[in-house]
Amino acid sequence: MKVEQIYTGCLAHAAYYIESKGVAAVFDPLREVQPYLERAKKDNAKIKYVFETHFHADFVSGHLDLQKKAGAEIVFGPGAKPAYKATTARDNQIFEVGDYKVKVIHTPGHTMESTTYLLIDENGKEHGLITGDTLFIGDVGRPDLAQHVVADLTEEKLAAHLYDSLRNRIMPLNDDLIVYPNHGAGSACGKMMSKETTDTLGHQKKVNYALRPDMTKEEFIKELLTGLTTPPGYFPKNVIMNIQGYESLDQIMDRATTPYSPEAFETVANETGALVLDTRNAEDFAKGFIPNSINIGLDGSFAQWVGEMIPDIKQEILLVTYKDKEEEAITRLSRVGYDNTVGFLKGGFDSWKGANKAYETSDRIDATTLENLIATKKPLVIDVRKKSEYDSEHVIGAINVPLNEINQHLAQFPKDQPFVLHCAGGYRSMIAASILKQRGWQDFTDVKGGFDAISKTSIPVSDYVCPTTLL
Repeated sequence: MKVEQIYTGCLAHAAYYIESKGVAAVFDPLREVQPYLERAKKDNAKIKYVFETHFHADFVSGHLDLQKKAGAEIVFGPGAKPAYKATTARDNQIFEVGDYKVKVIHTPGHTMESTTYLLIDENGKEHGLITGDTLFIGDVGRPDLAQHVVADLTEEKLAAHLYDSLRNRIMPLNDDLIVYPNHGAGSACGKMMSKETTDTLGHQKKVNYALRPDMTKEEFIKELLTGLTTPPGYFPKNVIMNIQGYESLDQIMDRATTPYSPEAFETVANETGALVLDTRNAEDFAKGFIPNSINIGLDGSFAQWVGEMIPDIKQEILLVTYKDKEEEAITRLSRVGYDNTVGFLKGGFDSWKGANKAYETSDRIDATTLENLIATKKPLVIDVRKKSEYDSEHVIGAINVPLNEINQHLAQFPKDQPFVLHCAGGYRSMIAASILKQRGWQDFTDVKGGFDAISKTSIPVSDYVCPTTLL
């Protein structure tokens, strides 16, 4: 049996495609559905089903557009109540995809409708499990997301359900089954996922902390809930979109791919209050950018940081991109529900400069320069990495303000003394720098190459948490 994993690294997301005798099925598709349609066309196949493992929080699924464009039947697990035409399957129900079979296994815990799909090949042999966010490689799904949509679904209740689902529905299955999860390392849907994106169930039973056979339910709940970070603010909004429905990506693209001259761009920005989002890399942004714009580069975890740093999912957005990167930026915004892009700067930032429009710059230094500064002036160093990264190793005396918490800790950034920002590689620190510039800070710099470069110098670093860490 052939199962094709379609992995999107910037979201650490895996969709799956199967086909047998001209009949195809897609599991947990992303918002843009053309790749799935083209894949089926290559096989001269018709997409009969779109199987959803649950109502996703970290992305907007493409199930509705596949239903519209391919005539596919949308399938959710038991208990799902979508606000559009879809099949809510029964536990143990079997769907036929050509000579293949897909068996529904209800596995509540990550969410109450969470479902695992058992894949059975043409010979009746059980091949693998599409596990969604129930079981990852090295981890299991976090149980604290549904309570942001349904208040009485506490994380403790969901963790208890997940324990039962894993023990009673997943672990008794054959060890040679291949586990096909919805996410890999880097996703905010778990806390310690492996970089591997598939494994056998038997191996996971040996190495996955959550599948220890001697673990009690109380121990499981405690371990699962320990170390969970606050989920991104856009997660509940994506869940609602996946339950209630959304606008077609084609309509969004038609509206968003509107080119504006520098003069028109400035007028639209002023009249609409749209956020100017610059998606160039940090180095180019630092050399020149439109005043009050925010930098989140397409060359990193773009959609995730948009979701973290732009609180209003309905915020109107104007884009500054490299040439021919407009559609990519719009698509990646819509993957996480930011559907209100109203246009882009024609000709990019060069056209803005060419029109003699005002622009700003942001100071950057290399790690060697920081080494000299620390030796002579002992500047305040602010580390915007995650707390776990900071706790592992950090510049002695640096304080920690994680990027996703910057808006809650603006008072920690002084305006009466210079300071230095850094992250791991320079991507996040420039996001922070652009936000601070927008809010009126000027006397600071950030470190090119971040802590990766700092660690190659003789700057003193510590592997314990110093008392100036900000929580």
